[in-house]
Amino acid sequence: MSHASPTSRVRTTRKPKQASYDVETINSILDDALVAHVAFVRDGHPVVIPTLQARDGDRLYLHGSSAGQMLRDIAGGIEVCIAVTLLDGLVLARSAFEQNVNYRSVVLYGVANVIDDPDEKLAALRALTNQLIPERWDQCRHPSRQELKGTTIMWLAIAEASAKIRTGGPTENPDDIGLPFWAGELPRRVVWGPPQPEPDLTDSPPVPPAVLAYARQGS
Repeated sequence: MSHASPTSRVRTTRKPKQASYDVETINSILDDALVAHVAFVRDGHPVVIPTLQARDGDRLYLHGSSAGQMLRDIAGGIEVCIAVTLLDGLVLARSAFEQNVNYRSVVLYGVANVIDDPDEKLAALRALTNQLIPERWDQCRHPSRQELKGTTIMWLAIAEASAKIRTGGPTENPDDIGLPFWAGELPRRVVWGPPQPEPDLTDSPPVPPAVLAYARQGS
């Protein structure tokens, strides 16, 4: 399937030309994002919690402590709304009204499913670990049985979802073109600093190539 079938909840009515229901587009944004905001209702009140996320195929994984309140709440089969946003730049117009940002975002609705099978939990943790740094799962100790027991992993189907993307410069009012104010786009990029080793490292292991490659992104 190359396109999701948009429901009324995810169909974009405001600037629909910026919307996309293409599965590859949605997946690419999720793959570039580290943090998702999970919204749900707790005791009749809205709650939004930021958390790490990772995609594997048509599943979105969330994880946390088995004692964590958020995962206990959504494990009950309630619907959640998940949003991720990547800020790509500031869009500066001559008019204050037309200031904007360039971005890529995804909104996803679904019901979270708890993973009980140990092998499935390990596979999900592998995806979550490698979401931080590619190949990181193979460069660190894997979870112990007790750590697995203390971790809750949940997944949502990436089915009811949509993306919204804005690119380019400002939308200017023709009457503002002659005003003596600077207008244009200020692109944004994420730059990581150099790796900082822990002082208690033994045998001075080298920084893994995957970490060095990730640190060079955007530089």
